[in-house]
Amino acid sequence: MVWIGLSKPSYGIHGSPDPERISRQASAGCVRLTNWDALSLLGVIKNDATVEFK
Repeated sequence: MVWIGLSKPSYGIHGSPDPERISRQASAGCVRLTNWDALSLLGVIKNDATVEFK
């Protein structure tokens, strides 16, 4: 439902159609959220926001 692209090609933050598999499925660099959390995040961030992983 939502794709929030990051500066590295093909890396992003997105919703998952299967929330039960979040944290249990391998990822190639994406951050998976529930679809409703991804939609909420999209509603509060601005274009050119900085994403920092710690």
